[in-house]
Amino acid sequence: MHLIDLVEIVGSLLILAAFAAAQLRKLDAHSIPYLVLNIAGAGILAVIAAGQQSWGFLLLEGTWTIVSAISLAARFTRRGDRPAPPPAHQA
Repeated sequence: MHLIDLVEIVGSLLILAAFAAAQLRKLDAHSIPYLVLNIAGAGILAVIAAGQQSWGFLLLEGTWTIVSAISLAARFTRRGDRPAPPPAHQA
């Protein structure tokens, strides 16, 4: 096994950890830890795909990285702009 194989496995495990945690309701799919895991994992895999000229895999992982990064940026820029939740109705 080569070093690149180990790095590729780490990238895959980061994405799978985020996915499993979201499915098990341990992480919200819009949470910062979830998005960071996806950016790191998909970013690693995108770089490897580019180096190997694997264009379909690069499209998948590159898009995954970009969408996760945009979502993370939105979390930081909208943090103070969220409207207050409506008051709860009491019966």
